[in-house]
Amino acid sequence: MTTPSAEKFFDVRITTRVDFADDLWMIRVDPGREFHFAPGQYATLGVDNGKGLVERAYSIVSSPYEREIEFFFELVPQGELTPLLYKLGPGDTITARKVCKGRFTLDTASGRTNHLLLATVTGVAPYVSYVRSLRKDSAEGKFTGEHKLFIVQGASKSPELGYCDELTTLAAELPWLTYVPTISRPWDDPEWTGETGRVDDIIRKYTDLWSLDTNTTTAYLCGHPEMIEHGKSILKRRGWKKEALKEEVYFILKHGQGE
Repeated sequence: MTTPSAEKFFDVRITTRVDFADDLWMIRVDPGREFHFAPGQYATLGVDNGKGLVERAYSIVSSPYEREIEFFFELVPQGELTPLLYKLGPGDTITARKVCKGRFTLDTASGRTNHLLLATVTGVAPYVSYVRSLRKDSAEGKFTGEHKLFIVQGASKSPELGYCDELTTLAAELPWLTYVPTISRPWDDPEWTGETGRVDDIIRKYTDLWSLDTNTTTAYLCGHPEMIEHGKSILKRRGWKKEALKEEVYFILKHGQGE
């Protein structure tokens, strides 16, 4: 447990909550102060459980251009923090650390201009931040489309594909963005007409379709650890080098994101 101090922590107020599914929701918070981060970084949030502050790290969905900070959560029933967060809504406050961290940022220095972004469920959060930020940069003439983003987001059923509508709309608008949502249990979602299969099932298909390889493409894997391990193995067999792979693991109950 942690005892918050004014030097490292501050309170943020929830302004908005949207539920995507029974166990998936987003919130927006008003930091009430400047809150600096780079797209792809995470903030450490906390809630007092009566014995002390329970903290976990969560990737930021919003772009640094937005005043409010957005997060996407999945309820882990036996977790320490998400059951507490799940009870909260507009007007409630949570604690945040003042400094954001993380290296899961867009690779713009290697010379690889394609970006294969693989995600399961809430793992799409940092990619939404990339897209929103680049869209703003593009509108202001700071980005001319020299980097191409290819997002594959997987879930069991379509209601779990948070931000699907936003990304589908943006992909139709932005020439540098391609988005493919996929579900692994189509028999439970008979109205779904899109791609099917787990993310790692369709990596080969789409790297071929989009002509992506380790020389031109940085691959990012974010979300469930099984997808990340399987996905990395597939990409390595297809020639991806270690320096062209980035990962952010969620759902490790004792250590990090997703609780």
